[in-house]
Amino acid sequence: MRKNLSLYFLLMIVTIASCRKYDDVFDKSPDTRINETLAAYNDALTGAPYGWKALVYPSGLPNTAFGFYFKFDTTNRVDMFSDFDSLSSVTVRQSSFRLKSLQQPCLLFDTYSYIHVLCDPDASKNQGYYGKGLFSDFEFSIDGIYGDTIKLTGRLNGSKAILVKATSKEAQDYYDKKRNWEFNNISRFLTYFKQMAVGNNKYDVYVDKLYRQINFVRPDGNEVRTITVNYIFDGNGIAFETPFRDGALTFSSFTDIRWDASAQKMTVKAGENTAVITGVIKPMVVDVTAGQRWYNQAASTGSYWVSTTGFHINGIDDAYNVAGIAGFRFMFYYPNYGEGYDFAGIVPEGYAYGPAFKPTFRSNGTTTFTYPDGGWGEIPDAAAATMSLIVTKYQESEGFYFVQTGNSSYDMVNVKDARSWISWQQ
Repeated sequence: MRKNLSLYFLLMIVTIASCRKYDDVFDKSPDTRINETLAAYNDALTGAPYGWKALVYPSGLPNTAFGFYFKFDTTNRVDMFSDFDSLSSVTVRQSSFRLKSLQQPCLLFDTYSYIHVLCDPDASKNQGYYGKGLFSDFEFSIDGIYGDTIKLTGRLNGSKAILVKATSKEAQDYYDKKRNWEFNNISRFLTYFKQMAVGNNKYDVYVDKLYRQINFVRPDGNEVRTITVNYIFDGNGIAFETPFRDGALTFSSFTDIRWDASAQKMTVKAGENTAVITGVIKPMVVDVTAGQRWYNQAASTGSYWVSTTGFHINGIDDAYNVAGIAGFRFMFYYPNYGEGYDFAGIVPEGYAYGPAFKPTFRSNGTTTFTYPDGGWGEIPDAAAATMSLIVTKYQESEGFYFVQTGNSSYDMVNVKDARSWISWQQ
């Protein structure tokens, strides 16, 4: 009996000690602990004297990073720059932010700002998807602070963001507009095709500014060699996520980028080499089956191709101002629409109209379009001049090259001078 009592009292002592130990660990209420954690994160964000440089990876473009600069203050305001476009990269914009516990500590940008552009449901704002944008976020869970780095995860779409403390020079370069954004001028070439000469090598150069991706293409005997790199802006130019390698030629960035608009030439420092990018009328490598693939992809499924932007000509977007047509929604190309012809029309609200065409796919990779002087729908008087320009463009005798830009997208580039093109999507 005495033995049992001793064991009982020993158990009581251990239990009491355990309770005291538990009370020592959690000596503050959950709300107090949460508020202290949020305060610590707030101190970290606002305490960085030169702000934060950041990369945001939208889940819709998992290998693509968009750069930001943030300067948080103690009144819940944040100054920011963004490299999404040429205006946001040099124009500071202010937003409000909050730190809030939503199952875990979160950073919320709660007034519209540059970071919201990536997830704007209006696809015309970011070239993404209607209703979703680029599947990015403006509310982030805080994964943790690791030295000078904060890691975040988007609460809705799971996009990733990394914040790193900026230096005094990095911060000042944003405000003083001293960062090198010259590579954005790659879209100011009047010709669609561009060629880079570096060392003894030449490459066709295709740049996707949305995906932040460059394809370098060259002939390789009877084959084609394509080297693809993703890039970010780093203040001195652009840095590649993985180095460019082609035999002995290797480099991991373009620096000292200079654009000469009058000469239509861009010079860059590619590693130890100076490279020159120029506009050309014809690429070294022509995808000779691209036109037929473009046609068959729609024809085989009874579908059509869409363009919301019309023809880009001589540096002018939507040169024929199709967007100015009352009720305009998109241009389209519908293979095998009827009577053995294709329908190349315009869709305003409620109906469609446009000419009929018959394509010819040549062995040299060019495609021409024959107009039988007919079509479908009634062309309004207000759109007649625009439609006449479109018909004339299609009928250029030299035809068009097709360049596949994605699984369901192609660019159609005129052969005559490569200064006219239209982008098609499904």
